[in-house]
Amino acid sequence: MLTPYAETQVADIIRDYADRKAALKIIGGNTRSGFGNAVAADETLSSRAMSGIVAYNPAEMVMTAKAGTPLATVEAALAQNRQMMAFEPMDHRPIMATEGEPTIGGVFAANVSGPRRYVAGAARDSLLGIRFVNGSGEIIKAGGRVMKNVTGLDLSKFLAGSFGTLGFLTEVTFRVLPKPAAEKTVIVSGLDDDAATRIMAAAMAMSVEVSGAAHLPESVRSRFIDGALPEGPATILRLEGLAASVEARAAKLLSVMDRVGPWALLEGEESGFLWRQVRDVAPYAGQGAKPLWKVSVAPAEGHRLVAALRMEAGIDAFYDWQGGLVWMQMEADPEADLLRGAIRALGGGHATLLRASDAVRATVAAFEPRPPAEALLSERIREKLDPAGIFNPGKMAVTIERAV
Repeated sequence: MLTPYAETQVADIIRDYADRKAALKIIGGNTRSGFGNAVAADETLSSRAMSGIVAYNPAEMVMTAKAGTPLATVEAALAQNRQMMAFEPMDHRPIMATEGEPTIGGVFAANVSGPRRYVAGAARDSLLGIRFVNGSGEIIKAGGRVMKNVTGLDLSKFLAGSFGTLGFLTEVTFRVLPKPAAEKTVIVSGLDDDAATRIMAAAMAMSVEVSGAAHLPESVRSRFIDGALPEGPATILRLEGLAASVEARAAKLLSVMDRVGPWALLEGEESGFLWRQVRDVAPYAGQGAKPLWKVSVAPAEGHRLVAALRMEAGIDAFYDWQGGLVWMQMEADPEADLLRGAIRALGGGHATLLRASDAVRATVAAFEPRPPAEALLSERIREKLDPAGIFNPGKMAVTIERAV
């Protein structure tokens, strides 16, 4: 494994491999190994030795860090100033059965976003600027320390979510937000998937500023907070902010939920622990033999997708993002064609295969097939940034959506 500690070293290595057309597997802490399609590479290039916070002024709410900086280091520095990354990056180690330390560069390279994503935006929405080395060994700076409205190509947004296929990140600059002073979670028990979807939508429409909305069916309920959730499926709604504001908004929300079904309340660390488990997909940790999908659809369609699939396949599922994110574990076969066909039938969305055996990954496209025009554009961008095709070849292989 190659672990350069300086940007110039990275550039030299990449130029050498590009000249020889030798492939490189690009990683950070390698805690997300298994994501995407299989990569055949001559060597692994890691950013883990490029570590450290470059600049952080809490008053500006902006941080710049080297790409290999452990996520834990970043979060600890933010916590000292009661600040946070609003997009709640998840820890993939439990579901992927990996070790090591997640890096801040890896978070942005994979666009890792948690339960607050649907109100606060994804990781890429917090990214202000980057430094990276392209496939020709050129050091490139894009963006800066402030968010500007500009015309032209936003390379920061292209690199976010590219899984190391467009460039090797060396530094990231991102905005942070104050950590809420108080947190409460309302738990409504006994709703089926359809009723829970309607209640989450109703809660989001209220002026109570719900920052998390998830539904945990009975099949997964007992796997959260050591089985301490009330009996029956749990629909959970999070409120955050100043203590007095959270108290008033919780009272307003409960005045409506009181007519819906039995409810309970979690506060402080108990609430935080529950949402970290939702974020990290706790029910499906330690089940590496079973394929795991991350499915994004319109919030009103998530439960309909699951109901349709259960007619033909053995699956377990729970819902985040007001029902628009479905974490779906298959009992045996990944059923990719069945799943993607059902998504198209319900109006569209995308399914990403996060976890599967090597045999399955060799035959199933991990990322949603793209329409021809989009696939062509993506390939042209890749060719410009990595002309020799040495970065993570095949990881996000372009697959074209079939006509239906």
